[in-house]
Amino acid sequence: MNEASQASGFSKTAGLLQAESTEVVSRKATRLRRVIIAIPTLNEVRHIESVLRQLVGEIPRTANVLIVVADGGSTDGTQAAVVALSLEYPSIHLLDNPARIQSAGINLAMRCYGREADVLVRCDAHGLYPPNYCERLLETLDRSDADAVVVAMDSVGATPLQRAIASVSNTIIGTGGAAHRAGYRSGMVDHGHHAAFRVDTFRRVGGYDASFSHNEDAEFDCRQRALGAKVYLDADIRVQYYPRVRWRDLARQYFDYGSGRSRTLRRHPTSLRLRQLLVPLNLVLCGFAVFLSPWLIGLLLLPALYFAVLAATSVALAVRHRSLDGLLAGPAAGVMHTAWAIGLISGWLRGHEKVWRPGAVAPLWGSNGGREG
Repeated sequence: MNEASQASGFSKTAGLLQAESTEVVSRKATRLRRVIIAIPTLNEVRHIESVLRQLVGEIPRTANVLIVVADGGSTDGTQAAVVALSLEYPSIHLLDNPARIQSAGINLAMRCYGREADVLVRCDAHGLYPPNYCERLLETLDRSDADAVVVAMDSVGATPLQRAIASVSNTIIGTGGAAHRAGYRSGMVDHGHHAAFRVDTFRRVGGYDASFSHNEDAEFDCRQRALGAKVYLDADIRVQYYPRVRWRDLARQYFDYGSGRSRTLRRHPTSLRLRQLLVPLNLVLCGFAVFLSPWLIGLLLLPALYFAVLAATSVALAVRHRSLDGLLAGPAAGVMHTAWAIGLISGWLRGHEKVWRPGAVAPLWGSNGGREG
């Protein structure tokens, strides 16, 4: 099915969506807002059914909703699970995402199904969402008059390592004080965990950069703010996230985060924040201190101080949570810091990104609904 024919899916299924709600709202008083929920997936069979059932069961009474799962070629049964649910709920659609990565999947979902939508809600299959998530996002969009709503993200864990990662991720040692990770104050921000967008703004900004496998959200926020869009953090809406379960997966994840951030910094140099500079700077200085220590033994005080901070973090979190799992928090933070810094530095050294200019923006599709260009 081509993009043009798929884009009409909103109109074709609109009459079926309210049958999935417990109540039907009269359409005579006001037009129901058209909402597309885009969920990029890759091997998420363990989580996708519960997420979809929650979203379908909580469709706002004031909205027509399409749920599009953009699958990047899952081999674990994710696609079969989505198809089975789509037979039960006509608002669910499965879309093949040949590019596999999340940024491309969401753009494709919008091109194929979202051109008639008013609001885009982005969800991840492995997230845990609070009750009435979509409805609360729509309320915040209206109340804040923002172009995009971002939410807070709290890490939680089921295994000792996950709980250790979660505990340190929710502190300034783990996240540098990012407002959407450890903060509880709502307001306009530069960046946060992506949740809802006004479709017209998302289209005008150009959607995500589909070449980004990581940090596509921060790069998008740089562009939308440069074009005058407002981003509002609703700290009362908090999504839960399960960290990686193995050390090497944690290291790989944060290496990729750092590499993605290096691309964002090249495109948007003014987006650099002090907390992001401190991590690679600490790694470089500690490395030089160890290298020069045969001649200047006193330089070892720097890496010693860093390890002392990590050790103190472990003890403090173990005491706070009354669990020995907390003793893994310091080592987890060390892995996160080191992998992120190496990813950032290596990405910066090999990267060739051009600085982005507002004049370079290309809408995701034409203002008349057709494909741009």
